Amino acid sequence: MELERINDVTEIQFPKLGWTFHIDPTAFSVGGIDIQWYGVIIVTGLILALLYVLPRMKRFGLDADRAIDAIIGGVIGGIIGARVYYVLLRWDEYKGDLKAIFNTRNGGLAIYGGLIGAILVGLVICKVRKVKMLPMLDIVSLGFLIGQGIGRWGNFVNQECFGSNTDWLLSMTGGRIQNTIIEQTSLGGEMNINGNATMMWNMGVHPCFFYESMGCLLGFLVLSFWSKRRKYDGQIFLMYLAWYGTVRFFIEGIRTDSLMAGSLKFSQMVSAVLVVASVIIQLVMLSKRKRDPESCTLYADTEESKKLLEESLLKRRDSKNDNENDVPENSTILGDGDINEDDPTNNNEEE
Repeated sequence: MELERINDVTEIQFPKLGWTFHIDPTAFSVGGIDIQWYGVIIVTGLILALLYVLPRMKRFGLDADRAIDAIIGGVIGGIIGARVYYVLLRWDEYKGDLKAIFNTRNGGLAIYGGLIGAILVGLVICKVRKVKMLPMLDIVSLGFLIGQGIGRWGNFVNQECFGSNTDWLLSMTGGRIQNTIIEQTSLGGEMNINGNATMMWNMGVHPCFFYESMGCLLGFLVLSFWSKRRKYDGQIFLMYLAWYGTVRFFIEGIRTDSLMAGSLKFSQMVSAVLVVASVIIQLVMLSKRKRDPESCTLYADTEESKKLLEESLLKRRDSKNDNENDVPENSTILGDGDINEDDPTNNNEEE
């Protein structure tokens, strides 16, 4: 099915479904600065991940008051890691314009770089704050899947990270997609799959953003369900690596804008390594658990965890009581909650 040329770069079509959208990548402007939908969607995914993760820390034996520091550090490390990873693998595009390295409003964040940065910084802070690392990795893995599942829709808005030509039901096209294919192919670019078929601008493409988003959200449902039945600390994190690695491996195979290492797709290689390593470690842990079940006791079931959570609860109660006791002795609390100090009508003497 050949498609007509789309002149409007904000137009996105799903021809087989009869859907047409007009989405400007710029959401709004503040003080002359354009705020992109890409950033808004990333932040939304992050907030939803936090809203899920923080209330469930106790299930993993963790004190949210301590763990929040590691999460904040992980977010910062993730953003930096995602950008550094992307820039290093596309250094030829940035070495002539170093200022462009710091411009992420239109994309240019690599998920694997973000994971590396988030995990490294987060674990360092866990060490400092004395937060158990494996349970922490388990719970944040569920947050990763939420953030990634929502964040991929930023690629939809930007019309990027699309796949090879396809004519199936969910095929999509758009003004920017067509322009990218025309520009790259006319310049002899690498808009091809495995060196075989050249991309055609007048055909639909695979919506890779949608495949990965659905894969992550489905993974979240599965791992969230299993997290209540996990057998040892770190199991959910290993399952996350295997799940996401598998999803990404196959999707990367049809993407047209992959980060390359020579003639190989770098993210596809990383995915394969993660899947194999995760499966091997899980098999080792399964064998270990059969030989010595007590060695795989969940941290949430230990006396140390219960004691720390109890101390944290008592500390919060004491803090709440201290705040309540800060009310001055000679004061009246008015109906609207305000305090009227030294109110002359406030006395206990009967008239």
